[in-house]
Amino acid sequence: MDGHLEVEVEQSGETPVVRVVGEVDIATAPALRERLEQVLASATRVVVDLSEVTFLDSTGLSVLVGAWKQLSGEDSEGDLRLVVVRPTIQKVLEITGLDQVFSVFATLAEALAA
Repeated sequence: MDGHLEVEVEQSGETPVVRVVGEVDIATAPALRERLEQVLASATRVVVDLSEVTFLDSTGLSVLVGAWKQLSGEDSEGDLRLVVVRPTIQKVLEITGLDQVFSVFATLAEALAA
């Protein structure tokens, strides 16, 4: 993996959308974690758009699970939603069972509307 990652945050109404582009692996996951922590500090519903993620390893999954736990903990009513379009990323979520944990959507519009 070449370690290329871009993370941008946009607002859609009151919902922050974290757009992730590139590869999420051991080298790039800390950058994603940092941006998510900034967003989670002031949001209860977050959409993470993974539609342009080409690779996602266990380190990246760990970052997403950590964000989900922070939003969905015992004292929180938060919601972390994922936009996944690539079959390889969907397969990673299915194999790990995380497709049953996260709210996964095929489009950003669906994730924002639900």
